[in-house]
Amino acid sequence: MIAASCVLYLLIHFQKYKRATQGTINRITDAGFKKIKWYSMKSIRDCLQERILIIDGAMGTMIQRYKLTEADYRGERFKDWHSDVKGNNDLLCITQPQIIEAIHKQYLEAGADIIETNTFSSTAIAMADYDMQSLAYELNVAAAACARNATNEFTAKDPYKPRFVAGAIGPLNKTLSLSPDVNNPGFRSVTFDEVVDAYYEQVSGLVDGGVDILLIETIFDTLNAKGAIYAIKKYFRETGKPELPVMISGTITDASGRTLSGQTLEAFYTSVMHAKPLSIGLNCALGAKEMRGHIEELSQIASCYVSAYPNAGLPNAMGEYDEQPEQTAHFIEEWAEQGFVNIVGGCCGTTPDHIKHIADHVKKFEPRQLPIPETELV
Repeated sequence: MIAASCVLYLLIHFQKYKRATQGTINRITDAGFKKIKWYSMKSIRDCLQERILIIDGAMGTMIQRYKLTEADYRGERFKDWHSDVKGNNDLLCITQPQIIEAIHKQYLEAGADIIETNTFSSTAIAMADYDMQSLAYELNVAAAACARNATNEFTAKDPYKPRFVAGAIGPLNKTLSLSPDVNNPGFRSVTFDEVVDAYYEQVSGLVDGGVDILLIETIFDTLNAKGAIYAIKKYFRETGKPELPVMISGTITDASGRTLSGQTLEAFYTSVMHAKPLSIGLNCALGAKEMRGHIEELSQIASCYVSAYPNAGLPNAMGEYDEQPEQTAHFIEEWAEQGFVNIVGGCCGTTPDHIKHIADHVKKFEPRQLPIPETELV
């Protein structure tokens, strides 16, 4: 009887492992950018209930280490492109995918649970700077494939600790709330419909590429973010596909405690909670030291999970970041100890070393518990 039970146990767990690694096998052997069906033992919500999750660090900081030339950015496909493309980091998902995938793997080795796609500017609006609007969809599919390959490889090694791909949706280089012309405050360089269309195309590429989460990040203009939220809802409504979890992360730009478009943190939270996000949080602009008070406030008002991925301190006179990994981790450890956060990581200036220190410092703390909503009037 005992032997039979052991055999049954092994068979069950073999089948679970087979299912958990099937996505990796399909992804590596299939040509092109096909979306795979990925079997995970746990959902991201399951993981969030168990521990503080780690999101990766800066992509641009790591790309700079490669000291790429204009020719490197162009690759063979764009060698005769009519304008300069150096600095178009998202294009590397097509021309240098091995570099992007290698960076993802460094963050996974450091302990990241969530990997962001290299798609911060992968919209038709942002790509207009390089006259590459037509590549928007392809860029998102390619970026998702890079991240998916890397996360699948690490999940296959340990199916009981799944890694997740977050499709990064940036704030755009045009704003709906502010005029670029100081002499004409009513002027806007883009319309709401144009923003929605651009984000819709990006969401389509990210979903087709196989992301697990959609991350609207570095929000300095809430109206732009509303355009992204609307595009996401519209996409899933029109396609009939199951909705993916949405993470929302704003940016407090200075000591005023407001976004660039003038909202306080509470006003920003109130403006986007109709989206019912998986998490709400802050990233960029501030270091962990400067962000601390805002994260505490957010943890007290948010009914969902709270995320935070600050910069490696404030930039120096040369625009570089000097805060060492142990310093950043020390600040974030205190947030975890106080029960402020559920997801932490790094933004500008952070590296895999920063992420490793953060992961090591917060792993001993329980995640922030979701508040229990009151159902009766007092």
